[in-house]
Amino acid sequence: MTELRHEPVMMDELMAVFPLEAGAVAVDGTLGMAGHSLEMCRRIAPGGVLIGFDWDSCMLDRAAARLEESGDVEVRLHHSDFRALPIFLKQDAEEMGRELNADAILLDLGVSSIHLDDPERGFSFMSEGPLDMRMDRSKGEPAAALLNRASAGEIEQILWDHGDERWAKKIAHVIVERRKSQPLRKTSDLTDCVLAAIPAKMRDKRIHPATRTFQAVRIAVNGEIDELQAAIEDAGRCLAPGGVMAVLAYHSGEDRQVKRAMRSLAKESEFEEVNRKPVGPTEEEARRNPRSRSAKMRSLRRVKGDQG
Repeated sequence: MTELRHEPVMMDELMAVFPLEAGAVAVDGTLGMAGHSLEMCRRIAPGGVLIGFDWDSCMLDRAAARLEESGDVEVRLHHSDFRALPIFLKQDAEEMGRELNADAILLDLGVSSIHLDDPERGFSFMSEGPLDMRMDRSKGEPAAALLNRASAGEIEQILWDHGDERWAKKIAHVIVERRKSQPLRKTSDLTDCVLAAIPAKMRDKRIHPATRTFQAVRIAVNGEIDELQAAIEDAGRCLAPGGVMAVLAYHSGEDRQVKRAMRSLAKESEFEEVNRKPVGPTEEEARRNPRSRSAKMRSLRRVKGDQG
């Protein structure tokens, strides 16, 4: 299996807030290439437990291969979204015959560099490929199907809600007009629609004109924000006393949901926010890994309480 390069985001900041020691229970709700998980395993060995989730079976296989080197740690991986974390945590506890309240929970909501760099996944406007964008290709509707059936109003709403795209209405109109003669099938079809909709002199010089559109469509295809606040609150209730949950968000829609979830939990006496304001990457990391630039980390600690 070819090893692909992926740099975990804000590793130092995350490890600084997590109370990880030998025998601890760590949860990685968004495994990816297991970069964060490998470091977690190093810190909880010997005798620790790592529970990981990824909704992409290919990524899960890659993560499993990398975690074979994790040493004296019980590793349990699940092909599932982290929204099912409470269910699988209970299942794993029953199978292992012990309590599994988490000392650390990580939710990295960003799309993996591996996905972005694989043309066959259709996540990026930088390379030609099928317009798919599904994290889990075993189910759901690919981006092409969504964009070829949705109304102009629905597409506009997706681009505005998930991409803060101020040209959402014009882009949606171009998509609907073009698909009348030729359905969208490839990443270049969507990119061409965006370029046709936004006048050259009005384009943001800092980012590619299609950046926000591709982000918005990906989020819609995968339901990334659907019930996100509730899922984060449910995950927080899986923490052991003293345990910390950290969430990395990469755009305003995600970060709003994370903020609301943590503020909601912090209103209860057994939880407290570690930082009231989100923490970003260092300037050095942002230069080294441009995909970390928009990351915002929020974290929450369980100070007491009975997990049942």
